[in-house]
Amino acid sequence: MADEKNRSGLDAVAEGPEPTGSEDGGASAQLGEAPLEDHPSVTALQERFGGAVRHAEAAPGGQHVVFVDPERNAEILGWLKDDPAQRYDLLVDVTAVDYGGGRPLQVVYQLWSIPHRRALRVKCELALSDLEIESVAPLWKAADWLEREVYDMFGIEFTDHPDLRRILMPESYAEGHPLRKDFPLRGRFSRAEQTRRALSQDPKDHYIPAEFEMGGAARTARGTPEERPDLPDSDETSE
Repeated sequence: MADEKNRSGLDAVAEGPEPTGSEDGGASAQLGEAPLEDHPSVTALQERFGGAVRHAEAAPGGQHVVFVDPERNAEILGWLKDDPAQRYDLLVDVTAVDYGGGRPLQVVYQLWSIPHRRALRVKCELALSDLEIESVAPLWKAADWLEREVYDMFGIEFTDHPDLRRILMPESYAEGHPLRKDFPLRGRFSRAEQTRRALSQDPKDHYIPAEFEMGGAARTARGTPEERPDLPDSDETSE
């Protein structure tokens, strides 16, 4: 073992972890997992929704995670938002996880209660053959673009979403959903085909129909597109 005076971080790596005296290596203590009964929302959810709460767990860092029936996600999340004892008024994030291997995709809602100063993570598991779940945009406006990103990257459909369309990839993107585990590293098309499609993109790929309608037909500053105003001579402008 190296002298304490000349000891470096590499020495600690070479020596490996120190024994902790517990059978599991002390992982739970090091990760700071908290007992489920310490979180009032977990118990309240189980009491109110019964079997719709499929299971709960304490993740590393003390984060409490509740898995709920995806067919009742809006009902359960609405209760968490509106019930005075819960009041999860801030939707921090909506995302998804694909673990691959044919396993279900998880839709993840990260919630924070400003009045009660506590966090809760809610998950719904969706079979690959049924990637559809109700939108929570009517509950939190922040869900609008977050759900669009999940749809774009994972292909999960959010029913009753006000404007469900791609947000990162162009509308004409035909290679699928890039964050799915079955998505090839280089994409589904050859490099030549990807280049051809990129060079042939239409301006409509970067705008939504409503934006084209607001702009109207292309026009000059005055008159019709065919009528261009006469510019004054340089002598006239100098007088």
